[in-house]
Order: sequence, then structure tokens, then C-alpha cells
Amino acid sequence: MKTSTETLAFDVAGTGGTIELTDFTAVVAGYTGRDAAAVQHHIDELAAIGVAPPPAVPMFYPVESVTVTAASELEVAGNKTSGEIEPLYIRHGGRYYLGIASDHTDRHVETIDIGDSKRACPKPVARTVVAVPDLESLSLDECRARTWVDGRLYQDGTLDNLRTPANVVGLLLERTGTEGDFVCLGGTLPVIGGEFIYGREWRIELTFPDGNTIDHTYIITKGQQS
Repeated sequence: MKTSTETLAFDVAGTGGTIELTDFTAVVAGYTGRDAAAVQHHIDELAAIGVAPPPAVPMFYPVESVTVTAASELEVAGNKTSGEIEPLYIRHGGRYYLGIASDHTDRHVETIDIGDSKRACPKPVARTVVAVPDLESLSLDECRARTWVDGRLYQDGTLDNLRTPANVVGLLLERTGTEGDFVCLGGTLPVIGGEFIYGREWRIELTFPDGNTIDHTYIITKGQQS
């Protein structure tokens, strides 16, 4: 899915430069765990509560690119929505960049259709990205990802259990034939305690091995229950 009505702008860390995406594809990758057995176990758990298994693993869910936003205040329709930090893989002008996003999802709709649940909410992104000279050598295994909800730590861990950026992007291009600019949310880690929280203030943060960080905070305004 594409749109040319909005511009998504990022600051490129350490360069003083910016990139602007206008006509781009937006995708959320799901089931991106590196451990195939653990991924299948998760699929089986979802099937037990009535969620249909994906036709392929990993799965790529298209979303409207206009919903990808660095805005700090966002409105959702449902009362049961929650976010999760994810690496954000960006291609612009043939070059790759790394950022972070929150896969904010309607958990009620998720029990009916996962793709619709992802399209039901905006996808918040941090305004800062890092240029990636070589996607093949990019490793996030030692990066620490964290999420806070209303000040409470919600996710905390490294990204070594996710498929590599090159693997996710390679499969995206192979399966979808995506051309031109795109953004792809690349998967997440478990929430602490295993229970969703439907909070108001969300903060996501990715810390690199050298201590540098990318972070973003956004506020959710709830509407009528979906």
C-alpha cells in the first residue's frame, strides 16, 4: 500500500542530514523469531484461542503508510490497544537506515484478524535513524530494547532472538517484490509477565553496544471500543 499525501521525515544520526519519504510502502513483519520451534509454539497458542495460523512464516502485513508517524499524540478507536518496540528497517533512495517503531495493535481485533488489528492503529516511529552502509553485516544481537507504559517497564531485552535484518528484508523483497522506498517493522521481544497493558503514555528505546540510544515517547488517546 502506498500514499503520497504525507511526508515521513527522519534525522540521520551523526550527520546533521535528514531523509524524507513520501511515496513508500509500509509493512509489519510478524512471527520473526529466530527459534522456529518457539514461533510454532506461539502460533499453536494463538490457534487455541481462535486465531488462524499464518500462511507463511515470517508473515508480512501491509499497512497504510500514512499511519506511520513520528507524532507525539495519537488517537485509536479501541479501548484494548498496546504497543511493542520493534526495529524499523528503512530503504530510501536505494540506501538503508535503522530506526525504531512501536507496533501499536488493537488486541480485540487481533483475536479476529491479525492483519486488520495492525491496520487498526497508527505505527509510531522515532524521528532519529542510523545510516546502515551494509545490511548484511548489521547485527542487532547486542542491542537492548525497552518499552515503558505509564512509567512501568513493559519490555526489556536484547534482540538476539529475532531474525537478522538482512533475513527479514530479504524475505520481504523476495515474497512481495517491493520496489522503491519502504519501511518495515521487524519484530519484537516478549512483554514482561506475558500480559498486555493498555496504557496512555508509551516510551520505546533502543540502546546500541556503544551506549548511544534512539527513543520515542507518544501518548494514546482512546476512542470507542472496537
